[in-house]
This record gives sequence, C-alpha cells and structure tokens, in this order.
Amino acid sequence: MRVIYRGLAVGVTVAVAAVSLVFVLPQEPDGVAAGPIAAPSTPPSSSGPDPASSASSSPLSSALSSALSSGTPQAVAATAAAATPLASGPAATADPASPDPTSSGPASSGNVTSAAPRPTPTPGASLAPGYTAMEALYADARLPRLPEKVQRVPLRGAGKYVIRDRRSGLAVPRLGRPWKTYGPAPFTSRQVLPKARGTQQRGMIVTCPLPIEAQEHPRDTALLAARWTLNHHPEGATIRWFASQPVKDGWMLAYQVKYGKRTSRAAVAVVDGGMSKPGLVFVTVPDAQKKRWHDITRVVSGVRALG
Repeated sequence: MRVIYRGLAVGVTVAVAAVSLVFVLPQEPDGVAAGPIAAPSTPPSSSGPDPASSASSSPLSSALSSALSSGTPQAVAATAAAATPLASGPAATADPASPDPTSSGPASSGNVTSAAPRPTPTPGASLAPGYTAMEALYADARLPRLPEKVQRVPLRGAGKYVIRDRRSGLAVPRLGRPWKTYGPAPFTSRQVLPKARGTQQRGMIVTCPLPIEAQEHPRDTALLAARWTLNHHPEGATIRWFASQPVKDGWMLAYQVKYGKRTSRAAVAVVDGGMSKPGLVFVTVPDAQKKRWHDITRVVSGVRALG
C-alpha cells in the first residue's frame, strides 16, 4: 500500500506542475508580444511570496495534504481529478481596477485663447509678420492719415474724345496738345506732357488694371493705389491730401506729392469697369508744368466704365 500511495503522490505532483505551467506559459507562442503591456499600479514587494501565486496554490496544497493524511487512495485520486479542470480554464482574468493601456485619457482641448485685436499702426511703426495691406499703409510715414472731413472738388462731365482701355474696362479723356499719347508700357494707356526744362519730371496720365489687391471699401483701395503711385515719383516723396470723394462706380483721391524742394499734384481714381479687377487711372503733373494742373480735374471727372 505504501508503494501505491507513493505512486499516487508522484502523479499528483506531476499534475500540479502541469497546471502551474498552464498558468505561466501563454496559450500561443506570440501571445505575450501581441498583448498590451501596462505598468503595475503598485510595485510588488521584494520580500515575501507573490500574493497571486500564494492564493492560487494554497487551497490545492491543503487539499493534497489532507488526502494523503487520510490514507485512502480514493481521496488522493479525487483530489488530483479536481485539479485537472483548472488547466482548461482561462489563463488570466483582467483586473477591472487596472487602467486600459490603450486609453490615452481625456482629449486635451489645448490652450485656446482669443486673439486680441491689434492696435492700428502709427506712421513709422514696425510691423510683425502677417500684417495686412491696410496696416502697412497706416505704418507708412510717407502718407498721413486721411482726415474724416476732406474737401471735394467739382467734377465736370466727360469730354468728347476718350481713350478706351479694354484691359481695365475704362474710358479716360483724351487731352489735346500739349498732351500726346505715348508708349503705354508698363501701363495699358498713357498720355504725357513734354519734359520741362531743368527737370526729369513731366505730366503723365495712365490707365491699367489695379496693380494692388482690392479692398472691401473702394476708398481703402484708392488709398493703397495712391501709395503705390509713389513708385513713380522721386525717392523720398511724401503725400498731403487735397480731396477724397466717391465717383461713379469707384473712388477718387487728389493729393500733393513733395520730394525735396519740388512738388507735383496728382490724383487716382479706382473704378469698377466690369473686369476681374477694378481699373486704375493715375494722373500727375509737376510744379514745373503747373499751368496744366487744372487738367487733373478734367481727367478724373471724365473717367467712366466702358460697359
């Protein structure tokens, strides 16, 4: 009988070892690599047995000891059979209290701050990247702020003879002598006065599609156009406003341009000619030819859309 008990004890020990291997080893070769890895919420104690392994092995060990001490082979065999179904059960049970390793937590909305309105630049101010065309205008020391109340000039009717500029969609008065048509480039039409003695500046009337970006209000567009015309005056030129008023389908500005000891009088008219961009009329006459200053009003008075 002792031999039989010893054989049963050896068999039970082998069964317990097989059950332990089932708990330790994964069911598939790559089961561990494929599963998510989460850090433990609390580190295990370095001293003492693992609580999980102790909890799972203590009941089985107690049952085997009781069966062996009872002295009956039937009790030992029943205990070994009761341990066998554990091998077919789930290898591990998810801890509901442990965090989901695939969860990234609540979505962060970020620091959303409303952009404070930027102050209007003053003449000569430096601008940060991303400034608008109007901010560049306000920061340009060559142009003073347009007063709220500016005088208007009386505008006459259109003359009998006109130049039709189909690219800008505008018709502009054709002035008689001493004005004459001239090669239009880089514009689309041009009339000029003969050069005055002792100066390189001379009167000029040009039309072209608007060379700048149009703004929501035609007055703002005209302001930017007047700033652009400084490219066709001597370096260092500055502006002083004379008049600002609406015209049919657009806006007109008249102003004085000063460069050194000399001056010119000029005007721009931005008019919608039915094209993809508004049309621009620009006229300037230097003080060396001031007898023709009255032609400036004739030009801006006679501008009209071709359509």
